[in-house]
Amino acid sequence: MSRPVLEVADLFRGHGPAWRRANAGHVSLGQLKVMSAIENCRTAALGGHVARCEDCAHTVIAYNSCRNRHCPKCQGAAARKWLAEREADLLPVPYFHVVFTLPAPIADIAYQNKAVIYDLLFKAAAETVLTIAADPKHLGARVGMTCVLHTWGSAMTHHPHLHMIVPGGGISLDGERWVSCRPGFFLPVRVLSRLFRRLLLTMLLAAHKVGRLQFFGNHGALADARAFAAYLAPLRRTEWVVYSKRPFGGPAAVLAYLSRYTHRVAIANSRLIACDRKGVSFKWKDYRAKGRHRQKIMTLATDEFIRRFLIHVLPRGFHRIRHYGLLAKAACADNIAQARKSLAVPSRSEQPDTSEAAALDEPRVLPRPCPCCGGRMIIIETFARGSTPRQRPTGPTIGIDTS
Repeated sequence: MSRPVLEVADLFRGHGPAWRRANAGHVSLGQLKVMSAIENCRTAALGGHVARCEDCAHTVIAYNSCRNRHCPKCQGAAARKWLAEREADLLPVPYFHVVFTLPAPIADIAYQNKAVIYDLLFKAAAETVLTIAADPKHLGARVGMTCVLHTWGSAMTHHPHLHMIVPGGGISLDGERWVSCRPGFFLPVRVLSRLFRRLLLTMLLAAHKVGRLQFFGNHGALADARAFAAYLAPLRRTEWVVYSKRPFGGPAAVLAYLSRYTHRVAIANSRLIACDRKGVSFKWKDYRAKGRHRQKIMTLATDEFIRRFLIHVLPRGFHRIRHYGLLAKAACADNIAQARKSLAVPSRSEQPDTSEAAALDEPRVLPRPCPCCGGRMIIIETFARGSTPRQRPTGPTIGIDTS
């Protein structure tokens, strides 16, 4: 795959130093680390490897990736590894995609309380689905789900929402059988919306009561309990956005979909068009428009583009992909085995893992074949950060995750 004409790393390298000076004291350490990682990604600053084709002796230098979860270039390999691990959990049933969105007033205070409110979004959404699904009036079953947090809209504005992938059914409450949902229908959206609203508002008030929320600037007055309760009061009378999309075609479609959603960042390099005196131009999708008019081009001042990108940096250690119910990690394997038994699907046979033993005998190779003849690219030298390799390349230097 050819390198995009313009990358976020190019913008950070060219405009990052001036932006950091102009915003000194207003940028978190986490955001600064993300900028540094993206700037250094797949450059000599991170070291790398020299690889040579075992057939035609074509030689290239491959620089290491930063592996930062906010880096647009590092998510492909991470997504493939994650999907391979999840493939064994898939069941031969329809899957549904449910989206939970924070109302704008809560999204406003979430930016000042990312770790707390994003966490409450996960918990409220998961509890909503688990509760309604367990109700005999609806499904009467224990279900499982994979949840992925996105904090951006297409224009990189702050728009926190949760994508939830749910199998279309669950294990009966007595644990004896698999209960399938109705064809093309999972759970009533309005019921989900109202329980989600009640649970999240209750959780927010509880978090405020024990001092877990902080407020600054225009929201400073919300530190008072009465002011905060008054701020939330109008939200009890509005309909919250919970959207259920049509079911997927099967497990293969679920994997393809997850590969596009699990490891996304605020903007992909492929959406960037140009950076000039006017600013940064990029493609975005206007969901209010119809058909071909939905795809548009936006130009932002470079400093505003950098600001918007960095508002989506997550707190250190925060997990943006989580599993609940039957898919919760503590008992996932047992639950999947039980679900397969209930569905009369043969369990996946456990094959001995020989990958580590094989890796000891096999030479390390790049994940991409030789661009000249398609042969294997064998790693013949490793060099440290900031060092110069001894071998000389016969082809262009590339950036790739070889570890």
